[in-house]
Amino acid sequence: MILLLFILILCSIILISFSLLPVIVQKIQSWQQQKEVVLAKEMDEMFYDKSPKNIVMLYYILPLAFGIGGYVFLQSQIFMIFGVIIGVAIPNFILKARYKMRIKKFNDQLLDAINMLSSCIKGGLSLLQGLEVLVEEMPAPISQELGLVVRENKMGIPLEECLSRLNKRLNIDELGLVVNALLVARETGGELTKVFSRLTVTIRDNRKLRESIQTLTMQGRMQGAIMSFLPIGFVFWVLSVNKSHFDIMFSSDIGRMLLIVAVVLQVVGMFLIKKFSTINI
Repeated sequence: MILLLFILILCSIILISFSLLPVIVQKIQSWQQQKEVVLAKEMDEMFYDKSPKNIVMLYYILPLAFGIGGYVFLQSQIFMIFGVIIGVAIPNFILKARYKMRIKKFNDQLLDAINMLSSCIKGGLSLLQGLEVLVEEMPAPISQELGLVVRENKMGIPLEECLSRLNKRLNIDELGLVVNALLVARETGGELTKVFSRLTVTIRDNRKLRESIQTLTMQGRMQGAIMSFLPIGFVFWVLSVNKSHFDIMFSSDIGRMLLIVAVVLQVVGMFLIKKFSTINI
């Protein structure tokens, strides 16, 4: 009788699984298609020529690999869950890191581009012709972004709108300063060479001020980072030595409440340290 009941339950589970499987597969495919569209748009903005499908596949492979690795090598379900979370976060981290590197490289090339553009205008070229020279002479990513501006202008979009779209797309403070100065100079008829000279001085002074602030706040930021991640490292070290060390905390309501309060205070402390050590110019 018990064996028959077990077989019936097993058959019911199998039938339910087969009935739900098409729905689950459809949901996964729908999510994958939406994710590919979002990633394709982000990668186009970065001129990243890889296939979005390869990035989406990482969302399946990395959580599984890190989760199995955490359980097999560290023999802990906590590390397995932690590995799955890391695996899910890695693709987004890769794209964000690549985007930040691209923005930083563009910002580093901005002064050279301003000086070259000023030289082109002094040589008798127009602003659009100077931008075309930058596209040919400057390396990526600034040549790619300015090349998009030139192509948009050739398609009939006014140059002012093309520059505004560039500023909105990259969202860099120094680029916004350059674009706004160019737009004002074109409307009021100002001399672009003098505008570029003032922009160069302003951007250099701004960068010197930022470097000074970074140097003065370095010690505080390092102390904040160490104090933020020290409790987390301590917890993982204790669990690796004695897995049952925190069992008494999980077995009582007061212990669980204290753990929740500790996690909340840790997150609040990390946020406050980040907030106090950040100075906006």
